[in-house]
Amino acid sequence: MSLNLKPNIENPDLFYEMLTDAQREMSDEEANDMNARLVLILANQVGNLEDLKDAIELAK
Repeated sequence: MSLNLKPNIENPDLFYEMLTDAQREMSDEEANDMNARLVLILANQVGNLEDLKDAIELAK
């Protein structure tokens, strides 16, 4: 597994605030849809299928 599992977000508190602020006025369904789109965008950034497979298994 070549995933970086060490903390790597520049400012995790700010990221969490940005994420929750973006979803504040959304319904649960809209927030879930946004999360799905965000996963796909970030998966595209990763790009490597083996890393994505490992991430899916880890997330389970």
